[in-house]
Amino acid sequence: MNIITYGTFDTFHYGHLDLLSRAKSLGEKLVVGVSTDQFNTIKGKTCYFNFEKRVSWINQLKCVDVVLPENSWEQKKEDIKKYKIDMLVMGDDWRDKFDYLPCDVYYLNRTDLISSTEIRNILKKEV
Repeated sequence: MNIITYGTFDTFHYGHLDLLSRAKSLGEKLVVGVSTDQFNTIKGKTCYFNFEKRVSWINQLKCVDVVLPENSWEQKKEDIKKYKIDMLVMGDDWRDKFDYLPCDVYYLNRTDLISSTEIRNILKKEV
């Protein structure tokens, strides 16, 4: 089974690693789309770390087989077809948002006690 997930993965933390590891456990191949800086601007997000740095972290993980840039919301349908994806896995903060996609969709519970938003807020205070 081929699995795909997407994320910004700014201020990478154990919650991200947990989500990616759990996603991989659901299949044989894990494809990860990392939001580009340009796409994050469209989404209204500002990253602490640039796209290249965020991709380098994801590329180093043993549970990840393919890393690709996420450039738009519409890209998911194309990626599902291109990579022969059986299931999209996302955090439950996205529940019901991707149920229209042409594959199974599974929402994982978020990891307790950790959040990229909290980490960015701490970093802003320290700067």
